Amino acid sequence: MIKAIVNGKSTFAVNNDTKLTCDNQEVDWSAVKLPTGDYSVIMDGRSYQAQVLRIEKDTKTVVLQIDQQQFEVVIEEPIDQLLASMGIKDAMTKKVNDIKAPMPGLVLKVLVTPGQSIKKGDPVLILEAMKMENVFKAGSDAIVKEIKVTERTAVEKGEVLIVLE
Repeated sequence: MIKAIVNGKSTFAVNNDTKLTCDNQEVDWSAVKLPTGDYSVIMDGRSYQAQVLRIEKDTKTVVLQIDQQQFEVVIEEPIDQLLASMGIKDAMTKKVNDIKAPMPGLVLKVLVTPGQSIKKGDPVLILEAMKMENVFKAGSDAIVKEIKVTERTAVEKGEVLIVLE
């Protein structure tokens, strides 16, 4: 059984062993992918147009738009549910990695401060290497624990630049 959490509040138990059920109620549905990439879904006799806006594999989240309304669906597979029942829910999530220099270079600008909360994709540092400016972005949501470098300093390959937690 899969658990689907919609918009952070509504939780549904979905089972697809032989027939699709949602909260122990059988669901009659079909879906067809349209040439536009959207989906035409017929569920319990009603027609819907659905579009997949985003899929985040690391958090098992899908963002859908159904008939002009947006839904964020978090999927919990049986292993996720088992880990949660054992009190180790986050064991399967990615570890936040510190930001390291991939090559020797010069730190041009530090864009964050210790204690700052950052989101995946936020720019955190600009490093000049081989006469090019490289903007480093957060690989996941994190908090800046420590900044190990200062602006206008040289760094070596593999050196930790920013410590995240």
